[in-house]
Amino acid sequence: MYLSLISQVLCGATLVAGLPGVKRAVENAPTSFWNGINGGLAPLLPIDGMDHTLVPFADAVREFANSPKAKSDPATYNDTATPEELANNKNVPNAESTAAGSCSSSPNIRYEWDDYSTADRQALMSAFKCLMNKPPSGAFSVSTSRWEDFARLHQMYTPNVHQNQKFLPWHRYFVWAFEQVLREECGFTAAFFWFDETKHAGAFSSSDVFSPTYLGTLGSNSHCVTDGVFAGLTANIGPGSGNSPHCLSRQGNAADTAQCSTAYINSCLSNARYQDFERCLEYGPHGYGHNGVGGVMADVYASPSEPFFWFHHTFVDRAWRIWELADPNNRYAAIDGTDINGNPLTLDTVIYMGGIRPDVTIRQIIDTLSGDTLCYRYNY
Repeated sequence: MYLSLISQVLCGATLVAGLPGVKRAVENAPTSFWNGINGGLAPLLPIDGMDHTLVPFADAVREFANSPKAKSDPATYNDTATPEELANNKNVPNAESTAAGSCSSSPNIRYEWDDYSTADRQALMSAFKCLMNKPPSGAFSVSTSRWEDFARLHQMYTPNVHQNQKFLPWHRYFVWAFEQVLREECGFTAAFFWFDETKHAGAFSSSDVFSPTYLGTLGSNSHCVTDGVFAGLTANIGPGSGNSPHCLSRQGNAADTAQCSTAYINSCLSNARYQDFERCLEYGPHGYGHNGVGGVMADVYASPSEPFFWFHHTFVDRAWRIWELADPNNRYAAIDGTDINGNPLTLDTVIYMGGIRPDVTIRQIIDTLSGDTLCYRYNY
């Protein structure tokens, strides 16, 4: 195992999840976790053909741990935002539910990739390209496209919505916001999608999602993507918390994607407490999926520059929904765990979206079929 990019906190948090003694450290506390894993990792390996400056693992972890943390005021939430970005993200109007009243009878259905028609697949690729070619909103100073608005938003919020129990609700709303922008600004009208990684655990590269027809091949060697719809794509957000042009890169690792398995997902689903389920999913299949694709996808800060990010996070969100459905009366009615500052999460904890969409509370998005903001389910 190795680290491939600057600020690879996901790699430190997940690739080592199976190392002796690490599982207990993960369950106990982040501090003991980080202290317990440094000795279990191989040295960094270089990446060829990329403008990435590699940072020793310990330094990357320290940078992440010492990043400014969220305040209760959304104006100070963007810990790496410029003054211009802060100004542009203020005074966002309140959301009005567009799903209420119709959700129970006609929810949107997210179809698994293998059940997606060829026409819908092509429409999705076209919508992705549309966002990449669309000018940025102007709310994010370093973004060069509407697509990169999402990568920049994720980069700014990374220290606040990873390694704590805000991870799942924030990313649920983040993916939904991305879907809405695809529809409203790029005319995407097909059903949304998800990717069942359990069917391809240990063999992501065999799925036609990683083919010259769609996202381009995966491969096991570090490389810039040169085939598929996104061949030659330049990412300007990242690496890490910095920003400089670099290629869309990948470095597949079947040993990592093998951990995105039914058995691992089921082990997470067996947890009765939300915080235990969340830790298992975030540090386990979620992290292994990022690192199994490698390259830009393994950059915890700027991974939304990789189109597969959206496939992976629908898989993660679906796992949370399955967990919720196992005990809906209780799991829609409360949430536990803490935010990055150690404050207890409640249903009234605010999920900030940097002006891309109105801020919401966890209460509004904990049930994807509530009709209060969200109205979707998965086809299985």
